[in-house]
Amino acid sequence: MSAESLHPETLLAHLRQFDTPTICNALELAAPERRTTGFTTQQLVCARPELPPMVGYARTATIRATHAVDPQRKRANALKYYEYCAQPPLPTIIVVQDLDATPGFGAHWGEVHTNVHKALGALGAVTNGSIRDLDVLAEGFQLLGGQVGPSHGWVHVEDSGVEVNIFGMQVQHNDLLHADRHGAVVIPHEVADRLPECIDLLTRREQVILDACKRSDFSVEVLRQALARSSDLH
Repeated sequence: MSAESLHPETLLAHLRQFDTPTICNALELAAPERRTTGFTTQQLVCARPELPPMVGYARTATIRATHAVDPQRKRANALKYYEYCAQPPLPTIIVVQDLDATPGFGAHWGEVHTNVHKALGALGAVTNGSIRDLDVLAEGFQLLGGQVGPSHGWVHVEDSGVEVNIFGMQVQHNDLLHADRHGAVVIPHEVADRLPECIDLLTRREQVILDACKRSDFSVEVLRQALARSSDLH
């Protein structure tokens, strides 16, 4: 998909106002066939839960950390990876799959890499591997990782721009991602512009039930009526 065919920043900014569970709920309306796919299914460590959700285009890579590689190959792969991560459109979310038998042995993400990637236009990163340097990460840069660890071991980039899997979430280059402290989800490009109306509908449906719960005369009958009114909204 070309840069010209992606989404206006106004849409991305609108989607950042909502948490990732809300986006998943909206996708159940916009793309019901994806109700059981396209999102992370294991808990991730969130480095900064207070940060707002991030919405951006996936830049993917694979890493390993348990064994050393030729230094020239390591540097060449790293430079190719950085060039790839800097490609438009922006903003990006870096999605890194740790291929080691024990993912997280060595951390790809810490003080230096968060600053490098922020400067390259990334909002944050999602990985099944480990993260570290939690007190000195780049300001405003979000990390969602499989665990926290102290060392980077022999960490190196294996490949970039490839399909990756982060705890059940399949991600390809330029996929549109939404992520926060709850996890991450892929938003299919073809339904992205429908999400605001889906979110609005879901919000109105939920509000009917929430308002009923606050009534002093709340009962199962009141709830039954609220559920019926909620389902009638379109």
